[in-house]
Amino acid sequence: MARIDALLQRGRTISVELWPPRTPEAAVRLGASLERLEVLRPAFASITYGAGGSTRERTHDLVVSLRRAGRVTPMAHLVCAAHRRSELVEILTRYRDAGVENVLALRGDPPLSANEPLKDGELHHAIELAQLAKDVGGFCVAVAAHPGGHPLADNRGADLDRLAEKLQVADFAITQFFFQVEEYLELVEGLAVRGIHKPVVPGIMPITNVRTVTRMAELSGCHVPREIAERVEAVADDAEAVRSIGVEIATELCEKLLAGGVPGLHFYTMNQVRATLETCANLGLVSGDAVTGAAEAPRPGSDARAQ
Repeated sequence: MARIDALLQRGRTISVELWPPRTPEAAVRLGASLERLEVLRPAFASITYGAGGSTRERTHDLVVSLRRAGRVTPMAHLVCAAHRRSELVEILTRYRDAGVENVLALRGDPPLSANEPLKDGELHHAIELAQLAKDVGGFCVAVAAHPGGHPLADNRGADLDRLAEKLQVADFAITQFFFQVEEYLELVEGLAVRGIHKPVVPGIMPITNVRTVTRMAELSGCHVPREIAERVEAVADDAEAVRSIGVEIATELCEKLLAGGVPGLHFYTMNQVRATLETCANLGLVSGDAVTGAAEAPRPGSDARAQ
């Protein structure tokens, strides 16, 4: 395994985000996704962490198992919301002792059942968690960036100021997903003006699910351009057409990003990797043979709009 900052120094990376499985069936699907991703040879895989630590052990177990298997360099998501400092130190120490070298430091959200604010003296911002990770284990630390601006930021300038401060501590950033290359370029330029030149890896999410992308955009503050929304909504009742249009949109965005010299591409897969592989095949990053074969099974309860 390796530190991701070292991997980024060697050249452009391709990476993915995965969810820890909630059920035995989901674990089987994740295993199949990992096998399919091997043709892409991702430089690293980031593993999500549920609100308030709701997937704490499952995230840890998946990160450690990936590290031991040597299939891909894992990066553990970690949030400070709803956690005491001592809990965070314990989690980071366990990762350090297991040989995990990379973490993504996030503020995160408290659990939906939380009805009390965090007590004074606990960590409230990602920059504090990033510094704690450095202090506990000398981790390679990533932080999140929002090309369209953080949904809670007062203004664009203030948002860039906060991101620049985080990157004075962290080693690199990964963006939330977005659909307009100009937003990413303006973010990188804004950081450069502030003296920050560390890698900012763009996050890409091929649209495969109309309802999910809309909901995630609302939560992340991502703006879905009208022309893109119209392209997807025009075929919303045809799951295969939605996926096909989503891959086209992702391919167009990635082509522009690669032409701009980005340090890598990070794909939000939601454990459904076909669209990611198809996008990479369109870009010439993997053979088209990698996406042949049976389509991924739909998740239980899915329909044409939720595929």
